[in-house]
Order: sequence, then structure tokens, then C-alpha cells
Amino acid sequence: MTDLSSSHSFASPTTPAADGHFYRPPLPTGHVLRPRLCERLADGLSGRLILVSAPAGFGKSSLAIEFCERLPEQWQSLWLGLSRRDSEPGRFLERVLSGLQQLFPGLGRDALGLLRLRQRHQPFAYEEWLDGLLDELALRLDPGSPVLLVLDDYHLAQGAVLDRCLQFFLNHLPAGLLLLVTSRLRPDWHLARLRLSRQLLELQEQDLRLTPEEAGELLSSQGVRMAQDERDDLLQRSEGWVAGLRLWLIAAGETAAADGGVARPHGAEGLIRDYLLEEVIERQPVEVRAFLYETACQERFCAELCDAIREAHDSAAVLAHLQAHQVFLVPLDEQGRWFRYHHLFSDLLRARPEGGQTAGPASAHLRACRWFSAQGMLDEAIEQALRAGQPDVAANLVQSLSEEQLLAEQNVVTLLRWKMDLPDSLLASTPRLIVLYSWALAMACQLDAAEELVGHLSRFLPAPSAAEQQNLLAQGQALHGMIARGRGESLNAQRHCAEALTGLPAERYGQRLMCLSTLANLAVVHGDLWRARGLNREALELAQRVGNPLFEALAHYDRARVLQARGEVLRALDEVRQGLERLRGLPPQRRYAVRARLTLYEGYLLNLRLQPQLARQRLAAGIAEARACRDVSLLIGHCVLASLEGRDGALAEAFARLAEAERLMHIWDVPPIYYLAMITLTKCELWLRQGQSEVAEAWLVRLAEAYSGEQPAAAPEFNPQLALYIELQQAALERSQGDLVAAERRLRALSQRAQVMGGQLLGLNAQAQLAALLLSSGQAREAQQQLMTALQMASGGVLSPFNELLTKHPDWLREQLLTQPASPQHEALLALLPTAQIPAASPEQAVVVENLSARELAVLQLIAQGCSNQQISDSLFISLHTVKTHARHINSKLGVERRTQAVARAKSLGLLA
Repeated sequence: MTDLSSSHSFASPTTPAADGHFYRPPLPTGHVLRPRLCERLADGLSGRLILVSAPAGFGKSSLAIEFCERLPEQWQSLWLGLSRRDSEPGRFLERVLSGLQQLFPGLGRDALGLLRLRQRHQPFAYEEWLDGLLDELALRLDPGSPVLLVLDDYHLAQGAVLDRCLQFFLNHLPAGLLLLVTSRLRPDWHLARLRLSRQLLELQEQDLRLTPEEAGELLSSQGVRMAQDERDDLLQRSEGWVAGLRLWLIAAGETAAADGGVARPHGAEGLIRDYLLEEVIERQPVEVRAFLYETACQERFCAELCDAIREAHDSAAVLAHLQAHQVFLVPLDEQGRWFRYHHLFSDLLRARPEGGQTAGPASAHLRACRWFSAQGMLDEAIEQALRAGQPDVAANLVQSLSEEQLLAEQNVVTLLRWKMDLPDSLLASTPRLIVLYSWALAMACQLDAAEELVGHLSRFLPAPSAAEQQNLLAQGQALHGMIARGRGESLNAQRHCAEALTGLPAERYGQRLMCLSTLANLAVVHGDLWRARGLNREALELAQRVGNPLFEALAHYDRARVLQARGEVLRALDEVRQGLERLRGLPPQRRYAVRARLTLYEGYLLNLRLQPQLARQRLAAGIAEARACRDVSLLIGHCVLASLEGRDGALAEAFARLAEAERLMHIWDVPPIYYLAMITLTKCELWLRQGQSEVAEAWLVRLAEAYSGEQPAAAPEFNPQLALYIELQQAALERSQGDLVAAERRLRALSQRAQVMGGQLLGLNAQAQLAALLLSSGQAREAQQQLMTALQMASGGVLSPFNELLTKHPDWLREQLLTQPASPQHEALLALLPTAQIPAASPEQAVVVENLSARELAVLQLIAQGCSNQQISDSLFISLHTVKTHARHINSKLGVERRTQAVARAKSLGLLA
């Protein structure tokens, strides 16, 4: 804020402030109320925009504060004071959204994470981002409790790009939200349409000038006595400029004291400038004046930071003096800890440094850097180092993060955000920075940038010693392996990772684990699940030896993926939950990619167990954390959720979800090889549900050529068996087209191939589809044989392959299950079948009949056939005791005492033929 009649910053007093960013200061002492202007502003409450534009010092911010305090009871207000740093649209929108989240918790959480992941070298679709946010905001806003969003000092952030963003924001502003903007310069917005529709209220300089009555009230409120002609002259020369009068009143205090209480007006136009530069600053005590110059370079400060900058211990006292004497100090929080100077005041201080200063701004920034670093505020520390012109200090701060910590957390957001503010030349200045940022870029799937940076390692060869040489070469090999895996170059990835493992020293355990994980993933791609299992075991043992919970969790995640491919879903779930348990002690507010992956995979496995509600919850939580970490694993969540939505008939929502995932990958600059095939395969499933077999066929042919042709591409990391699942989808296509012979041939071949490689889950999917195909084509006996094979393969806990039989052939499936020995898998499938209902025999019957379970119905059917308890036990493979228990429950539910009565009652109710 630029007006001397108020302070800068930020939020309705009832809204919690966050580090001062949304704290709206109170009206300054002696403020002259301006009800006439507040009434005019109130006329704009039914519109979209209230624009208050005038030169500095005309009371724009004071008027906005007064108006916020006079708002009708149902209104809420959010105050955002801007600075030059907000000229970057991403930062501006991030602050706006953070403020709105205080009024609407959870609003745009994903959108905020996406905004924070933006990169300087990548274009960002701000309008598309805003469109989604405004749609979400529209659902939260209550027209009965509207919100006034105040953007104070917009001129400080104003620029062409931000103007366009705000223009879009205004054009699509949802009902219940009103924008109030104060600015020295009129924004470059097209406002004719808003003005014609009476959606704009605008106040300018002539509106904000103090009337003679208001100016006289201001002078009187301060107890100033002066001759009438001098008062009139002062008011005429001030032309209603609020800041001029206020500054004059400050200067007039001492004049009145010297002249017996009578104030005299100063010279001419130079009064304000002279006062700021000479009267205010130079009349402060020497120590206060030094304090002002030494701290003016900081955008915000507290007493402890000022002490560090000045190498002193009296900053708290000086700040108290400045507050007491109203020397243009603006509070940034309600606790009175953080402050800044009024913009005009700090500009003057920076422009006219005191000659007696012992150190310049660079030294102050460097000391501030050390203080922020000691407080663990790494972002601010790096910024201060850069402003001090010390990129080497910034580099050392970045290097304080170890490769092992980065690889364990796999949260590259922080590093990539720092990268935006660091010179590109700095990234290649040391081997450590090269390796650190290469890993960050590789994990962010920015493979070209990672490879280019890795190439700079050659400048540091030969290394000073043989050990350092081997270490550097091995780290380069590990990085090349990661990059090659991302590009689908399997052989290169295997070679680089294997060579890295032979050269990496023990202390580089993080990179060793990444190589083991990559090799295990490639083993799954090549159908060697036993080798993958051995590599998983080696990785887990290494993680346990170093005692890093994040790496242990990552090893559990890799093991779960191999177990899932083998069809051992219950064991995979156990691995996932062991991994999450290892992370339980980590700070909940921090985001970890490995926790996101485990959460996503838990949702995926729950879906395989046909627990859709729990699956959706875990998938949504995993997606949120993965987005915050910029982790591509969220593709798993989007694809599984789209499949679930398609299964529920919500096809439009499913396609929209996939479009959002694809848009996100594009924004993150992720190569298509990571995501395009996975998304396209899911779309093929949805197209088949829509009956668009021609579209599905065209894309399945292209996918098959890419991943199963003469020179097949390697499957992406998150779907290592992609080629086989394409085959499975092709069988579904052939079934939909009526080519049952081709589908049967393909499914049998897939089942055999899966058995050879140990891929039980894939084989089970093929077997279950084959059973459904045979059943629908009238081959019931063959279908029964295939089902029995599938049930044997499903002992690991998989249920989803049976979904078609559960939904389309429930009676046949129940009949087959009831003829088989009892097992947890059979019971789980029986529980998913529609429960047999006992219909009322007639309206006159008043007996309340409870539902019989599937197992009880099977026992009842055998009782009706005249079977003894022992024969029932042998037939259903259950104990004699269990048979007797079921018989008692049947009698109780049917309201009878004997077996013969139970059979008769069941027949009368239509339960038995």
C-alpha cells in the first residue's frame, strides 16, 4: 500500500493471518471518516468490480479499509496487499488462492499444487488454470454470504501478462465474489462491457480528493491552530491530497511547539520531499537512522532478522520506537512480529543511502541469508544470497541437500522451484550440483534437460583420485540408466544400471537402490518375475541395513508391484501397508512421493479386491500427494478411477479425468512415452463400453504395433506389462465385434504365456474372460472348467477378473461356487453376489422372513434332495458341525422347527422348485 493514511496488507480481521500475507491493518490514528465515498462504493456491491485509481497518497487504501469495516453483516472480506514480486502471474495467483483457502478450506488444493510446480522455461496456461479454479470456487460461494476480494496497490505488480490474467478473472467472476482494486495506474483492462452492464464502479483522483470540510476535520482532529487565511492557503495548495496533509501535520507538530502552539505552513512544493528526506529521517536519533538505512533493503523483517543484519541486539527497541512515532512502519501480522516499510519510505531510503554506513546492501543480504538459513527457511536464504550477488553461497545452500535425501523423498518440487531463481550456469558449476539436479530433472521426467546436465560431468574428469573417478563415473552411469529407462531404452538402461552397481560406493546407497528398482522394473517388462523378486529382496535388505524408512517404504512398494503381477494381491496389500507403517513417524504436513505411490497402489489393489469405495478414497489421497510432489505415479490413480467411473456408467466423467491427466502431463513437460499408452489403453476400455468399437480398434492396432511389433518399445515404468494388457483389451474388442473364435484363441494364448512367466494376475484375467466367453456362447461345461482353473489361480486374493461373471451371470456363478469346497476366495465372491431374497408368500402372511445367506441356501437345497447332514458335509466340503449350525439358522429364519417343515416353507415361498 502506498498511502500514508493507512498501512499495507491483508485480510479480514476475522480471517486468520498467515505470516502477514492476508492481514488488513486497522485505520490509522486520526483517520477522517469518508461516509460519502463509502456510500458510493456500496452502490458497487451488486457488480463485479470496484476500481479505485489515483496517484500516491490520495487515501485509496484508507478508504478501502474503512469500506471493509462498513460492509454489511453478511459480507466477508479478504485483503491482499501487492508488491513488485507479485508481477509474476503464477506468484500472484498462488497468493490469491492461498487467501481464498482461508475462507474456503480445501479450495483448489490440486490447482495450488500445480501452480507451485510451474517452471520458468515452460509456458503456463493461466487462463485454463483459472477456468478450473473459478468453476470450483463457484460451487463454494454462497450468494447469501458474498466475498469482497481487495487487491491493494495493484500498480506494484501490474504488467501485460498479469493484466490479461485479471481480465479473464473478471470476465468469468462467479456470483458471490466482488473485486475491489486500488492502484496508482489504471489497469489495462477492457471495461466497457462491465460499465455498460453496470457491473463496474470506478473512483478516480477527483473523487478521492478531500473536500474542504473533510480537510478541515482532519486538521481539527489533530488540534492544529493556525490563522484562517493560512489554513485556506494550505488546503488550496494541497488540493485534497491526503498524504500531503498528513505529512504536513507530522511536521507541524514541532513548529507549533516552537511557536506557542500556532502551526505555520512550510514553503512550497518541496514540503513533502523535504520532510521525508530531511525532517523525518534526519531528525531520528543516530541509531534509529542507521537502523532505517541498514534494514531498508528487506521486503519484510522482524527484530531477530534486523539484529542479524546489523550485528546488534537492540532491534526490538528500535522497532518499538518506530511504531510509537509512526515512522511509516507497516505491520504484517497481528502478533506484531513481522513488518515492512511503507513503499515510498523504503524507496527513498534505498535511493539515498547514508554515507556513514559501514556496509552496503550486499552485506546486509548476506547476513540475512545466514539468518534465514539458520532458521531453516531455505527459500528465503537462497533468495537473499542471490540478491547479495553470491551465487556460490546459493549453490552451497542447495548442496546442503544430499542425493540420498532427494532420492528417498523423491519430492523434486523444491529443487525445481529453486532452479527457477538460480542462474543456469550455476547448475553445472560443481559435480554435486550436476548430480543433484540431474536426478531431480530425471525424476521429474524432464529427460532431455537431465541428459544435457549429466553431460557436464565430463568436464570434471579425470578426477583427483581413482576412488573419486570411479564414484563420479558410477553416478553418471546410474543417471544414464534412469534416463534410458524413462525413454524406454531397455537394453541401455540395464547396461548402465548394472555398471553403476559395480562402481557405486556403499555410501551412495540411494543411487544403488534406484538402480536395483529400475532393474527390477525392467525384469517385469521382460517377463522375468523371479529375477524381479530377487532384486526386490536385495533392495529391501539394503534399505533395512541403512535404516532409512523412506527407502524401506520404496522397497516395499516395488515388492508389492511384483506380487501383484504374480496375482498375490493380499500379500501385495500387506507389503503396501508395511511400507506406509514405516512412514508413520514422518511429518504429516510434508509431502513424499513414496507415500503417494504406496497410497495409490493401495487403492489399485483394493480395486482388484472389488472394494470400490475404499479404492476411490485411497486413490484420491494418493493423487493429491503425488501432484504436490510432481510425481508421475498419479497416472495410476487417474486411470484406475476412470476405469471405475466407466464401470459405473459415468463415461463423460471418466474421459474428463483422463483429459485432465493428459493436460497435467503436458504442463509438467513429461515425455509421451510415460503416459500416452496408459491413457490410450484406458480410453479403449471406455470406448468399448460406449460401443465405439471402430475407434477402440484403430487405437489398439497402433498400440500393438508400438509395443508388440518387430521393434517393440519398452513398456512404461508404471505399466511394465502393458503389451500383454493390450492383448487382453484386443480380446475384449473381438468379443464385442462377435469374433468369438479369435477372442478365444487370443485368451488361451495369453493364459499360457502368463503361466510361463509367472504372471498369475494377467493369466487370471484371461481365464475369467474365457469362462464368460464360453458361457455366453453356450459352452457351459467348458466354461465351468475354465472357471475352476481361474478360481485356483485366484487364491492370492484377486476378485476383479470375475466382475463380468458377478454382474452378468450371477446365478450360474453362485451355482458353481456352491459346488466347490469352501475357501476365503469363494466366500468373498459369494458375498459379492446378489443375496437371494425370500419373497413373501402372500400379503396376508405376517411372518417376517429374514434373508438366507448363499451358503444356507445351498444347504437348504441339499436338505430338499433328502441328503443327510454327513452327505451335505461331504458335498459342500464343510464340517458336520457347520452343517448343523446352518440347519438351525435356516429353521430359525423360516420360522419352523423341523427339516421337513423348512423344505415345505421354502417351497411355499418360491425358494425351492
